Amino acid sequence: MKSCLLAGAALALSAASAAAQDAAALRTAEALRDRALQGSGAYAIVEDLTTRFGARPAGTESEQAAARWGAEQFRAWGFRNVAVESFPLSAWRRGEERVEVLSPAPQRLVVTALGGSIATPPGGVEGEAAIFRTYQDLLDAPVGSLAGKIAVVLQDTPRAQDGAGYGSASAIRFQGPTEAARRGAIGFLLRSLGTHDHRFAHTGATRVGEGTIPAFALSPPDAEQLLRLRDAGLGPVRLRLAADVGFLEPSTSQNVVGEVIGDERPEEVIVIGGHLDSWDLGTGAIDDGAGVAITAAALKLIADLPERPARTIRVVWWGAEEVSQPPPAQGLAGARHYAETRRDQAANHVAVSESDFGAGPIYALALPAGADPAFRAAAMRVLTPLGIYFDGEPARSGGPDTGPLVALGVPAFRLAQDGTDYFDTHHTVDDVIDRIEPENLDQNVAAWAAFLWLLAESDVSFRPAP
Repeated sequence: MKSCLLAGAALALSAASAAAQDAAALRTAEALRDRALQGSGAYAIVEDLTTRFGARPAGTESEQAAARWGAEQFRAWGFRNVAVESFPLSAWRRGEERVEVLSPAPQRLVVTALGGSIATPPGGVEGEAAIFRTYQDLLDAPVGSLAGKIAVVLQDTPRAQDGAGYGSASAIRFQGPTEAARRGAIGFLLRSLGTHDHRFAHTGATRVGEGTIPAFALSPPDAEQLLRLRDAGLGPVRLRLAADVGFLEPSTSQNVVGEVIGDERPEEVIVIGGHLDSWDLGTGAIDDGAGVAITAAALKLIADLPERPARTIRVVWWGAEEVSQPPPAQGLAGARHYAETRRDQAANHVAVSESDFGAGPIYALALPAGADPAFRAAAMRVLTPLGIYFDGEPARSGGPDTGPLVALGVPAFRLAQDGTDYFDTHHTVDDVIDRIEPENLDQNVAAWAAFLWLLAESDVSFRPAP
C-alpha cells in the first residue's frame, strides 16, 4: 500500500511538473509572438539582401556573395555551427530572347525564356504556330503531327489562396516542351503561369535533357493576342523564335546553415528555412527573400532569449532551388545535397518546413497525420490570435526544399501563407521588395517563432509509432 501511495504521489508530481513546463512554454511562445508583431526585423533582412545582391541566380557570383553575407549575419545573430556548404552546379544564363509574329500581322511579343531552355540557332527558328487552348489538347495531338511547327499552349492559371491553380498548371511549363518535341515541334510557347493580366512574362524551370526545344513564356496579353490572330481568319500564324541562352561552364552553389543548439536534447533537430537563389528577372524579394528572412528572423528571436530551447532548431538557406539541372538530377540541388550529406542523421530530424510562398499572411497550420491533440491545442492557443486556423488535412510536405528530407522519413509541418496574389509577381520583373507589406512579414515571424518554441520545448514525435 505504501509503495502504491509513493508511486501515485510521484506520478502526480511528474504531471504537475509537466503542466508547469507546458505553461512556461506557452508563456514564452506568446511573448515571442507579441515581440515579433512589434517589429520582427524580417523586412530589413529582405531589404538588405535584395539591395546588396539584387537577383541571385543559382551558381552566379551574386548568389555566392549572398551566401557569404548570410553566414556573416548568422554569426552576428548568435547562431552556432554556421557553415556554407558548397556543391557542384551547372549554372544557366539568360541572354537575348525574342519572339515575333511574322504573319499575318507582324509584331513583337513580350516573352521570356524558360529556365533550362536550349538556345536557338543564330538566326532563330521559324514555323507555323500550332495553337492549343489547353495542355490536354497538346497531349491529344498525335506523335509527328507538329513536325516543323511551333507549339503554343494558352491555358491560363486559376487564382487560388493555396496555389492549387499553379500546381495544376505547372506541368505545362516543366513537361510541355518535351511533349511538344515528341510530336515534332521545333519550338514551344506557353501562356505564363501567372494570375494577372499585365504585359510581362513569368520564367521558371523546364525539363532539361535530350529532345528539348527552345521554350518561352508569353505575357498574358500576348497570349490573348495570339488567340485573336488565330481566330481572325487572316491565315496561319507564323512565328520566329530567337534565344541566346543555355548552361554555362560548371559552377557551384551552396547551402547556408546555422542553428540554436538545444540544451536538453541537442541531437533532436527541427529544420526550417527558405531558398536563397532567385530568378534573374526581379530581385527575388517575394521568391524567396521573404522566406529566408521570415525563418531567420524567427530563429533570431529565439536566439535572443535568455534560455535555449530543449531541442536544436536549424535554419537552412538552401541554394539552387529554382534552376533545373541536366539529367539525372532535375532540380532541388541544394535540398538534395543537404539530405544526402545527412542521410545517417535523418532519424534525429524531428520535423522540417520552409517558407517559400511569398510574403502573404499565414492563415493555417497543418501537422503530420496523428499529431498529438494536446500539442495541437497548445499551438492553436498561441496561433489563433494571429488569424490562423488548424487545417485538418495532414501536412505531407513543408515546401519544395523539404522534399528530399521527407523522402527519408522526416515529418513535415506547414504554416500556410495566403498566396492569392503570389502568382501575380512570381518569377517576373515585378518580384521586388515594393510588393511586400512589412506587417505581413511580422505576422509570419510571430507564427514561426511561437510554433517553433512550442515544438522545440515539447517531446512530441510526429513519426508513426513503431
